[in-house]
Amino acid sequence: MRVNRFWLPLVGFLVLAGVFFVALKRAPTGGGERLVQSVLIGKPASAFTLPSVLDPAMPVSLADFKGRWVLLNVWATWCVECRAEHQVLLDVQREGKVAIVGLDYKDEDPAANEWLQRLGNPYDAVASDPEGRVALDYGVYGAPENFLIDPNGVIVHKHIGALTSEVWRRDFQSRVDGAS
Repeated sequence: MRVNRFWLPLVGFLVLAGVFFVALKRAPTGGGERLVQSVLIGKPASAFTLPSVLDPAMPVSLADFKGRWVLLNVWATWCVECRAEHQVLLDVQREGKVAIVGLDYKDEDPAANEWLQRLGNPYDAVASDPEGRVALDYGVYGAPENFLIDPNGVIVHKHIGALTSEVWRRDFQSRVDGAS
C-alpha cells in the first residue's frame, strides 16, 4: 500500500508535465502579438489630436499623416523595453519608408524631452498622452506597443513588446514593401 502512495502522485505529475510539454510545443511562436490578437486589425485607426511633447502649442493629429504609412509607437521614459527598441526606431526613421508617430504614454513631458535629446528623436511627431486615454482607444496593455497604419488610415498590424530589427523586417516592412 505504501508503494501506491508514492507512485500515484509521481505518475500524475509526469502525465501533467507531458500535457504541458505538448501544449508548449504546439503554442504559436514569435512573440506576444500572435497570442493576443487585436480586434482593431482591419479597422480605421482611432483619430486623435493631442499636445506635442516637443511643443505643446503645436498639436499632433493622426489625420496629418493620412496618405502615408504610419508606425504608431506607444512608449514612455519609465519603460525599460522602450529603451531597448529605441535604436531600431532610429534605424526605421533613417529608412524613410514610414512616418513614425510617438504616443508618450502616462509620462511627464520634461522627462520625454530629455530622453529624446539624449537618445535621439526617431519621431516625425510625438503626442503626449499623460492619462493614457488615447492608448486606451487602441487597446494598449502597456508600453511598448506598435501599430502599423496604412495610407488609408487602417490598422494592418499590431506588435506588443519591443520592436526588434527582425520583427520590423518580418512583420512591418514586409507589409509596407508588399503594398508598393
